Amino acid sequence: MDTQQIFVIVGLMLLAILFLMMMFAKLFRKAGPHEAIIVYGFRGTRVVKGRGTVIFPMVESCRGLSLELMSFDVAPKQDLYTRQGVAVTVEAVAQIKVKSDPESILTASEQFLTKAPEEREGLIRLVMEGHLRGIIGQLTVEEIVKQPEMVGDRMRSTCADDMNKMGLEVISFTIKEVRDKNEYITNMGRPDVARIKRDADVATAEAERDTAIKRAEASREAAIAKAKADQERVLAETLSQAKQAEAQRDLEIKKAEYIEGVKRQQAQADKAYEIQTNVMQQKVRAEEVTIHQVEKEHEVLVQEAEIKRREAELTATVAKAAEYERKRIETLAEAEKQRLIMEAEGRASAIRAQGEAEAEIIFKKGEAEAKAMNIKAEAYQEFNQAAIVDKLISNMPEVVRALAAPLANVDRITVVSTGNGDSAGLNKVTGDLTKMAAQIPALFETLSGMPLNDLFAKVRSIGDKPPKQ
Repeated sequence: MDTQQIFVIVGLMLLAILFLMMMFAKLFRKAGPHEAIIVYGFRGTRVVKGRGTVIFPMVESCRGLSLELMSFDVAPKQDLYTRQGVAVTVEAVAQIKVKSDPESILTASEQFLTKAPEEREGLIRLVMEGHLRGIIGQLTVEEIVKQPEMVGDRMRSTCADDMNKMGLEVISFTIKEVRDKNEYITNMGRPDVARIKRDADVATAEAERDTAIKRAEASREAAIAKAKADQERVLAETLSQAKQAEAQRDLEIKKAEYIEGVKRQQAQADKAYEIQTNVMQQKVRAEEVTIHQVEKEHEVLVQEAEIKRREAELTATVAKAAEYERKRIETLAEAEKQRLIMEAEGRASAIRAQGEAEAEIIFKKGEAEAKAMNIKAEAYQEFNQAAIVDKLISNMPEVVRALAAPLANVDRITVVSTGNGDSAGLNKVTGDLTKMAAQIPALFETLSGMPLNDLFAKVRSIGDKPPKQ
């Protein structure tokens, strides 16, 4: 066989295989999770659910049965009468499905497989309306309205046997609405509404009463607490003010004590300062005398040293000049040399005599000044009261000038006269100045401890004494 024939044979085989696979696919049926396949034929009737099976053509056939949930309204057209004889209209919703076991599926397929969904729902609705009518006749309106779950439970338990015979099960039964033509249901709630309203009004009144009582008690307690707090606050403020007054008193006492101590120490310091000042002035005066004496002695020593320095300088200068002259004019005569030497010695003697005379004058002057200072010091020691009088009298203008110094800082004085005579107007100012000046002698008498008449008498007696030899 050639290659072309081989390809043809292989192609035909592939086509045959594809045809067989297509045929097998058409013969294979799969059942989804929401349905069941009822297969019937020469192998009998079987239920296929959740898997696939092969359906042989011409000898077997199959039908699908839905296992999905069926939901429909149950609302009888005629009124239903309760145990009380009250006609009511009830609307409910039912959820029903085919049970999942094979026996129930076969039972449902026997009864509903050839019927349309509307016919199937109509049959189920008729069965459930009959059971609902029987259950409503056993209950009161109050039970139907207030306990709809109980009605649903009874419906499921009552319909269970009939639903099992059809291969079905009731998943849920819920009452949507209950109505009546005589407004029984409307009036049924009025006593409860009135009672509830009455209870609510009573509860509101009691609550308001309790609230008013509590508010009054709270107000009373608040008033008591406020009064108590006010008393405590007033007491605390009183105690605080008392403590503040005590603290202020202690502070004022301590301030007064401190000021008194400061003034006392200031007075002591001022007095000590005055004493120390007087002592230091005396020491300064003594030191001044000593310094003058030392200065004079130093001046004398300086003059003597200067004389000696000039003598040495002159001697050195003349000697060197003579030595240079001697070397320069060695050939001159010895007589000229001796003449020059004698001349130089004469000049040196004259300079020495002049320096000694000047030193003697300076020494005598210093000695005289020192004696004058000693005499003045002895005079101050001997006539101490006279020295004090001298100082007081010489410083009296300074005191008057210090008293009048504040008036020098016044740019303008405006005098408002409120009286007559010497005590009014500008006379008052000049009179006050005169009185101030008249108090100066009394001030000096206080400082010296003696009347001015006695002081001036001492001065005269001092002046009458003969000079000290």
